[in-house]
Amino acid sequence: MTETTQTTTAPPGGAEPRSPEFRLAMGALQRLRQDLFHDAFAYRPLPPMRVVGPISRRLPERMRRYAVWTPHAAVGAAAFLVLLIAASANDGGGSFGDLLTVVLAVSPVLLTLLRPVGAFWLSMAATPLIAMFGTEWSDWPWPAAAFATHLVVLTVVAARTRPRTAAWMWALSAAYGLFVEILFGGGHYSSNSVPFLFVSALALLVVTVRQVRREAEQEVTAQQTVTAHERSKRTLLEERTTIARELHDVVAHHMSVVAIQAEAAPYRVENPSPELEKAFATIRENAVAALTELRRVLGVVRAEDYEAPDAPQPTLADLEGLLANVREAGLAVDKAVTGAVRELPQGVELSAYRIVQEALSNTLRHAPGATARVEIGYVLGGLGLRIVNGPAPAPTPVKSTHGAGHGITGMRERVTMLNGEMTADRTDDGGYEVTVFLPVPLAEEPA
Repeated sequence: MTETTQTTTAPPGGAEPRSPEFRLAMGALQRLRQDLFHDAFAYRPLPPMRVVGPISRRLPERMRRYAVWTPHAAVGAAAFLVLLIAASANDGGGSFGDLLTVVLAVSPVLLTLLRPVGAFWLSMAATPLIAMFGTEWSDWPWPAAAFATHLVVLTVVAARTRPRTAAWMWALSAAYGLFVEILFGGGHYSSNSVPFLFVSALALLVVTVRQVRREAEQEVTAQQTVTAHERSKRTLLEERTTIARELHDVVAHHMSVVAIQAEAAPYRVENPSPELEKAFATIRENAVAALTELRRVLGVVRAEDYEAPDAPQPTLADLEGLLANVREAGLAVDKAVTGAVRELPQGVELSAYRIVQEALSNTLRHAPGATARVEIGYVLGGLGLRIVNGPAPAPTPVKSTHGAGHGITGMRERVTMLNGEMTADRTDDGGYEVTVFLPVPLAEEPA
């Protein structure tokens, strides 16, 4: 039978190992020092209230300027109420003790406007002084003035700090009441610690729940903002991926044509010179190398289920088919072409086609029943587009939000890719207008 000996490794320096209870107690004391002792009397003025509520937004502009001071007015009203309670609790003789009691009762409440944690300690220190100099001895250890003062201070400070600080203040107030009752009570006075602790716990609970709810709303708002930003970035990346796929197909098609033409060119010339054959071979090799590199680099943007289109990418020559499909969907659309119609680079033609397609799709989604007009202008140095629609005849009960805001993003990406300009805004009659200019240098325009 083997006997196992269990050894405990002692900490360095010969100190005894600290138990979890000891570490928990030290952590609690550290948090207490951080919340109520560290910079307890630091200057932290109460900021003006933000006028963003559903009620405050309806106030006139002049009243909204004063509504920001509502918390300060509430603290002032509480201080006045405490003053009345302190004055009524005295015998009315106007002695120095009566005056000191009123000052001790009101000062902590007013101090919450500037130094909230310091106001709590001042209220704790003023409570036994109010009991000592006051003339009311029916309640102990919280005279009426101290009862009202400390309750107001706890509530205001809890609203200005974190819930953990409110718990510490309530616990210290309970410890003070228990200590005073044990040390000085002796059964000669009626104790009111339980009523005070119950009322103060209810007040702190209401304030804490309100704070937790407000923090949760702020966190949800922040998360929604981040989510909207991430959604916008994801939409932008999706649009760029779509554009990259289309351009990949366009460029790959042209590079394939170059390689095939370069390989077939020597056979179309009778007795070509060795230099010409070598030049065509070099062109073909470079075209194949560029096509391979293009597929390697841009092929990563293809989804797993993406299949290259069998037909060439659409151009402005295919616009009539798009308009026919849109008309079948119920949108009355006209087309007007100005300038000398000419063939443009395929990237420009594809982007122009997609812009018109997306603009008309937005009209179908957001203004069903409206009329639209597509204007294409071939000008010197570029191509101009204008897609405008009128207002919907009547608001639809349910509006589709599919793709809301994404179409404009995609159009802007295409225009930016071609160094063009774009504006999209509502018209005076309630419709919508998209204007685009896609520059085409004269050297790039096909003859």
